[in-house]
Amino acid sequence: MTNSHSPQKNRSLTVICLALFLLASLPLLSSARSSSAATTVSIVNNSSREIRNVYTSHVDQDDWSGNQLGEATIAAGQSYDLSVSSCDGQQVKLIGEDQDGCFVSTVVSCGASSTWTITNDTTRDCGY
Repeated sequence: MTNSHSPQKNRSLTVICLALFLLASLPLLSSARSSSAATTVSIVNNSSREIRNVYTSHVDQDDWSGNQLGEATIAAGQSYDLSVSSCDGQQVKLIGEDQDGCFVSTVVSCGASSTWTITNDTTRDCGY
């Protein structure tokens, strides 16, 4: 009796299956990479208050980052371009703290540039 499945044919079949699997996985890998891409947010301060700190957080969580502005502030009437590299999901939450210690926040999509405009009418959380 002759074995119709030689080791060389089995190896070729395995290589072909592995190549097909890798090709099928490429779209999944590229979409996972794009959700962690850096996001640029232009923060426009059209309020009468100075923004002293900006933090990031996962949406629906209070796991705030360190101050993203470093030593900078965003004065009334000024803007600041922030590059958010910690975007590891579909969205990221931005939290701004003003000179009174009050907070404003917004949610932006990861991987896309956006603008966050803060005005005197933006609802603030002052803890009271």
